[in-house]
Amino acid sequence: MEPELTSGFSGLTDLVSERVGGRALAASDEFFAPKGNLLKPGNAIFIPDKYTARGKWMDGWETRRKRTPGHDWCILQLGLAGMIRGLDIDTSHFLGNNPSYASLDALASEKTLPPKSFASRSAHWTEVLPKSPLKPGSHNFFPLSSPERWTHLRLNIFPDGGVARFRAFGTVLPDWSKLGKSKNLDLAAVEHGGLVVAASDMFFGSKENLILPGRAGNMGDGWETKRRRGPGHDWAIVRLGKPGTIAKIEIDTNHFKGNYPDRCSIDVCYEPARAIDSLTWTEADWTEVLSMTPLRPHARHLFQKELKSRGPVSHVRLNIFPDGGVSRLRVWGSASL
Repeated sequence: MEPELTSGFSGLTDLVSERVGGRALAASDEFFAPKGNLLKPGNAIFIPDKYTARGKWMDGWETRRKRTPGHDWCILQLGLAGMIRGLDIDTSHFLGNNPSYASLDALASEKTLPPKSFASRSAHWTEVLPKSPLKPGSHNFFPLSSPERWTHLRLNIFPDGGVARFRAFGTVLPDWSKLGKSKNLDLAAVEHGGLVVAASDMFFGSKENLILPGRAGNMGDGWETKRRRGPGHDWAIVRLGKPGTIAKIEIDTNHFKGNYPDRCSIDVCYEPARAIDSLTWTEADWTEVLSMTPLRPHARHLFQKELKSRGPVSHVRLNIFPDGGVSRLRVWGSASL
């Protein structure tokens, strides 16, 4: 499995990915390839001999050759509102048909509006990336320093061409004035600001998959480690969106049948100030909340009465023995506001 490149944006979430609800709302043109491809998970592919009635099939968004003044654009709705810290404007496989430049505008709107409203001249867009050169067939990374909370983006390409994938890496900023009232909230969920800050291994499946919305669609949509040939066990650490008190924990091994972990345990700690990229997780003051417990293949496991300590906690460490795959981890409870 080819890993996705994220340059220096580790510890951040792709806020616009279709996996977290991102949508391509409108585009000036999508003659050769549809705008929705921009937000697909995984790297773009190239099939040499594949054509459509309109021309060469491309795994991305591609506009026709512009013969009039102006430039092409695509309006995107973030799946998770938040602060954007970096971009990947990926032109993989676009060679000779890539845009020469790109820029990005952002907008904050809490209202549900029709796509044409965001394309109108009255929309209040703010430029967050000035017109910048793009390399063909490449991941084009751009750091951003905009501190605002955004909900929509407009990708501008000059003058036309194709972009394979678009990523907007940032920090999820949920509306805790509303969420904080819930007594049964998944504190680990990415949509509530949860973040998988570390894992012992993720050879077959990314640690970030653990806290994505919904149940996994297949094995590749979970966290899976390589087969352990030495002593020890694998683990993943999740920073909760807000410290809180735990009511129930769910471990889902959906689709993992011959490669699920044999057993698991869970530890918690309260260290909300610990750095995301900390290399000293073993020094954290961990407390066991779930003792060593057998797991079943392709099944949801709910733990409530078995939990020893309930909080407040800021981080959860899932230990799996000795290795294997887990599709989702849910930590249900109430936030400490």
